[in-house]
Amino acid sequence: MTTSDPHPPLPADRPRPQPRELLRTEGIRKTFPGVVALDGVDFALRSGEVHVLLGENGAGKSTLIKILSGVHRADTGRVLLDGKPVRIHGAQDAERLGVATMHQEFNLVPHLSVAENIFLGRQPRRFGLLDRKRMEADAAELLGRVGVDIAPGTPVRELGIARSQMVEIAKALSLRARVLIMDEPTSALTADEVNKLFDLVRRLRADGVGIVFITHHLEEIAALGDRVTVLRDGRSVGEARADTPRDDLVRMMVGRSIEQQYPRVTGQDQPTSARSGRDSGAPLLRVSGLRRAGRFSDIGFELRAGEVVGLAGLVGAGRTEVARAVFGADPYDAGTVEVRGRRLRPHDINAALTAGIGLVPEDRKGQGLLLDSSVQDNLGLVTLRGATRAGIVDRSGQRESAARIADRLGVRMAGIGQRTGTLSGGNQQKVVIGKWLLARSQVLILDEPTRGIDVGAKVEIYELINELTAQGHAVLMISSDLPEVLGMSDRILVMAQGRIAGELTAREASQDAVMALAVGTSAPVPDNTDMDREGLRGH
Repeated sequence: MTTSDPHPPLPADRPRPQPRELLRTEGIRKTFPGVVALDGVDFALRSGEVHVLLGENGAGKSTLIKILSGVHRADTGRVLLDGKPVRIHGAQDAERLGVATMHQEFNLVPHLSVAENIFLGRQPRRFGLLDRKRMEADAAELLGRVGVDIAPGTPVRELGIARSQMVEIAKALSLRARVLIMDEPTSALTADEVNKLFDLVRRLRADGVGIVFITHHLEEIAALGDRVTVLRDGRSVGEARADTPRDDLVRMMVGRSIEQQYPRVTGQDQPTSARSGRDSGAPLLRVSGLRRAGRFSDIGFELRAGEVVGLAGLVGAGRTEVARAVFGADPYDAGTVEVRGRRLRPHDINAALTAGIGLVPEDRKGQGLLLDSSVQDNLGLVTLRGATRAGIVDRSGQRESAARIADRLGVRMAGIGQRTGTLSGGNQQKVVIGKWLLARSQVLILDEPTRGIDVGAKVEIYELINELTAQGHAVLMISSDLPEVLGMSDRILVMAQGRIAGELTAREASQDAVMALAVGTSAPVPDNTDMDREGLRGH
C-alpha cells in the first residue's frame, strides 16, 4: 500500500486557496543587555502569501523570527496562530504548531549525512530501529523537490555553502509546515538555484502555505513577494505592496534617500598621494605565474596603491582559491607573490601579515570572527602578538585601539565589550575589516564584502573602501554581485576555469563584456543572462 504525498507539486496556474490570517504578532518587545532589539512590533501573515520582511541589518528581523521559532522569548507582546494566543518556548513548540524556520546560519551537523540532518530528531523507525532505507528514500524525494542532485548518504561537511543551503530548504520542507520562515535563503545560491527556489516557493504559496521571506536583494521582492513589512530600529514602520518602487522601500528602510548606490571615488577625485602611488609604476602587490594543480593556473596581476581591482568570474572559476593562496592560507605549486618587491614564502600567513596583506574572507562568521568573543577581542586578534610583552597582553592599549577603530568605522554596538555574534551582519563585517586596519594592512583582499548586508550598510562599506584607497591602500575585491564589481572597480580581472581570461578598464567594462570573458565567448552575451547574482561565485 502506498501513501500519497499530502503536499504534491502543484501546477503554477492552480488558483490559490482563499487567504486567511495564519499568524500575527502584537506589540512584541525584546531587549538584550544594552540593546532594545524589538520595540512593539506588529506583523501579520496570511495563508497563501509571501510576506517580505525588510530592514537594515540590526533592524530586528532576525530577532523577530527567532521569537517565532522559539530561539528567543519576547519580553512583552504576544503571538497568535489562527487567531489564538500561543506560547513558543522552543523549536519543538514551533514545529508542533506548524512553524518551520530556515535561519541565516546553517543548523546542520557536519559529520552527519544529508538524510540524517534532514530528519534529525525525527528519524523514521521500524521495529524500534532506525529505518535508514526509508529515511534516505524520503530525503531523496525532498531533495528532488528542491531540485538538487545530492546523494542522501553524503556527509554534510563535503558540501559547499550553496548545496548546504538547499539541504536546509529540504529540511524545512520535511516539517510540512503551514508557516515557513526563510531568512536570506538566496544569499549563497547560484542564479539557477535561485530560480528553482522561487518555483518551489510559488508552489508552496499556491498550496496555502504562508511564507515569511527575508532578503537584502531588492529585485527579489517584486519577483516573489505579495506584501512588505519594513522594520527600522526595532519598530515596524510601515507596510507596502511588493511592487512598490525600490527607492521608496529604501527610504522606508534607512529613513533617508541613497543618492548613489556605488559611490566610487576614482582618478582626479582622489588625493594626490593616492594618485601618485597608483601611477608611479611600483605595485604594492605583484602575483606572477601562480599555479595550483586542479584549481588555478598561470595567475598574474598587479595591484597599486589607491586602486580597487575587481575579480569576477562564474561558479568554480577559482577566485577564492587564488585569494587564499595569495594570503598564504593555502599552498600553491608554482609562481610568486611579492609585496613592495619582496617575495613572500608560499603558504605562510605570518609572512603575508608581516608584509601587510589582510584577507576579509567570504565566510565572515566561520573564518573571520570569533562570534562568542567581544568586539574588542575580535578587533585585536591580528595585533595581539605585537601587544604582548613577556607573556602579558597590553589590555589597556588594545582596548583604546579597538574603541578608536570601532568609532572610526561607525560600528553600532552597546560597547566594545559586546559579544560580536549579537551584532548585525553589516557591523560584523566592519569588525572584520577593522582588525586589518589596526594591523596597518596596505593590501586588503575583500572576498564577497557585502554579502548578506543591507543597502545602507553596503554604501557604508563602499565609502570605507574609498577612504582606504584615498589613504594609499590597495583593494582586491571579489564579488558575485556584478553591478557592485562594475560600480566600485578601477580595473576588472575576469577568471574562467582557473585562469585570468582578460582584464577590463572601468571604461571598457560592462555586464556583457565581463560575461563574454567569463564564459569564454568572443561576443557579448544577451542582457537576460543572469550573471549579477551569486552565480558568479568562485569556490
